[in-house]
Amino acid sequence: MNDAVERGLANPFSGSAEAAVDALETQLTASIGEQLLADVPLGAFLSGGVDSSTVVALMQSQSPRPVRTFTIGFDQSGYDEATHAKAVAGHLDTDHTELYVRPEDALAIIPKLPSMYCEPFGDSSQISSFLVSQMARQHVKVALSGDGGDELFGGYNRYMAARKVWGPVQRLPAFTRHAAAGLLRTLPPATWDKLFDWARPVLPKRFKLSMPGEKARKLADVLTLSDGHAFYCQLTSHWTDPASIVIGATEPETLLTNSAAWPKTDSLEHAMMAMDAQTYMVDDILTKVDRAAMAASLETRVPMLDHRVVELAWRMPLDFKIRDGQGKWLLRQVLYRHVPKDLIERPKMGFGIPLDSWLRGPLKHWAEALLDEQRLRLEGFFHPGPIRKMWAEHLSGKRIGSIIYGVC
Repeated sequence: MNDAVERGLANPFSGSAEAAVDALETQLTASIGEQLLADVPLGAFLSGGVDSSTVVALMQSQSPRPVRTFTIGFDQSGYDEATHAKAVAGHLDTDHTELYVRPEDALAIIPKLPSMYCEPFGDSSQISSFLVSQMARQHVKVALSGDGGDELFGGYNRYMAARKVWGPVQRLPAFTRHAAAGLLRTLPPATWDKLFDWARPVLPKRFKLSMPGEKARKLADVLTLSDGHAFYCQLTSHWTDPASIVIGATEPETLLTNSAAWPKTDSLEHAMMAMDAQTYMVDDILTKVDRAAMAASLETRVPMLDHRVVELAWRMPLDFKIRDGQGKWLLRQVLYRHVPKDLIERPKMGFGIPLDSWLRGPLKHWAEALLDEQRLRLEGFFHPGPIRKMWAEHLSGKRIGSIIYGVC
């Protein structure tokens, strides 16, 4: 990946923004067209976000019949993508199927996860990935996904943070940064969430964040860091010192901890994107979807990771990816040629599940039994203290609960 990144940046795209949109649409259309070749029924996952909607739109533009699309929904404010996916599917006239998931549905899947993943795997959206794959397999044998769009075109909020937060932060005096961090920590994440919900009707679009409380906590954590590498590692870690959680553990060197393994790039944002593509995308996103789909006997294809799309993406300047405080600018321009902008513009959610509220509600007793201090001591894997502390912070609303899942 580092070679592809460095080659792309050394040979930048020299055309206009409109020419860049044309080039990306042409290559994505060709790559998706090739992946549509199949002698079995084929469909796509559709969350209603930029990546999956772009894939489905370009699939439908090449299909003589409605594309089969599939999504997961939740009866939970802030997590239900199904209504947005249904609107996109309606505009594109796909043959759409949706499944609404309840806490008990998730609980029924959890005992099956070890046989699917064969190792500890802490992404709770593995549950919804399996359920949507299982549903899709009832109708098709192959499904296309939009994975890869965030890493290639600057979609994650941390890239915007690198531009809007890290640059100004590192120029502030240390005293000022420590004071700001203290101020952000005076309120728990749940309180920040309530304040943002209350103010949402009058907030500018750029401040209408998903999970603002968790973002405030993360900002407080990074305000006193000294360099871009530490900034990235802090944003992508649940624990400041992971080895301190596991009894007798020493954290091994990885691509994340070895700054010498980072590619040579023109910006911190591009460095973060390249590292995400080699770590988070490979070890989490693609692993999650591939194993969940295979457990349902479903083949998945990822057209955005066609090597020609990847190579073209790395030739594009950063300003074509992150513009006006928003990521995936280039990909959005392709999508807006097929889907109205007002169907797409909203905070990013993906196929995540409302684990935070479930763990405080219908799944609380199940989680409490797993995180019981005596049980943790008897099992002998984890130091109970920090885990119990985080669990208590979650129950009180001081910490977003999805990170507990890696321990469960």
